[in-house]
Amino acid sequence: MAKEEGIVLRTGLGTAWVMTTKSDACDSCNAKDACNMLGGGKDSEIEAINKIGAKTDDRVVIGFESSSLFKASFLLYILPIVFMITGALIGQKFSLKYGLSETLFSAGGAFLSFAVAFLLVRILGDKMAQKDAYKAKIIKIVR
Repeated sequence: MAKEEGIVLRTGLGTAWVMTTKSDACDSCNAKDACNMLGGGKDSEIEAINKIGAKTDDRVVIGFESSSLFKASFLLYILPIVFMITGALIGQKFSLKYGLSETLFSAGGAFLSFAVAFLLVRILGDKMAQKDAYKAKIIKIVR
């Protein structure tokens, strides 16, 4: 489980908005410049599930399930590549069968399948964002 500390800025019905500062663990991560888990910049505001009743100005620890992060990473990074390679291979087979330009149809198949992957990522990402498993949770209040 990925964990960060932060301060509760405000609370809502079952949620809290937590201001976090990226930790030293982020500095050693290869994806630190592209990471949006904690937003851009040094400080970030995150909406987290608040089942333990944290209140404004409480120092809290928020957590993200590692399995959820891996699933989201797969969806964002691996799925489009798999779709592009598959599309390129299908385009190549199609071009060979009909005697057309192999390069053109491979590239066209790759780009077309990437567009399909992009739409699929968008649809699945929206569905995943609605599930609690893919949201940050306040796991502890630090007094």
